[in-house]
Amino acid sequence: MVSKECIETAFCFFHQKQRVFQYSNMDWQKEDIEYAIGSYVDTMDKELYEQIAEGTPDFLRSHQRFGEDMLKAVEKLEAMLELNNK
Repeated sequence: MVSKECIETAFCFFHQKQRVFQYSNMDWQKEDIEYAIGSYVDTMDKELYEQIAEGTPDFLRSHQRFGEDMLKAVEKLEAMLELNNK
């Protein structure tokens, strides 16, 4: 079972990075965000990662899908938080 605090921490980090990534026009900034998220994923709770990845290979690690993966991760984490708050 993944703790509420673990979900909240991941949500806050991903949400903030996703918003900056979404509106940024600077390639270097987007690359920095990809690197930061990749580093976070390497150390995050493995069970939580598996839940948000939903079996997608290289989730949050594929350059081609990164923006899409970030949005899915934020949506999934938000839904998990809503379930925990009920």
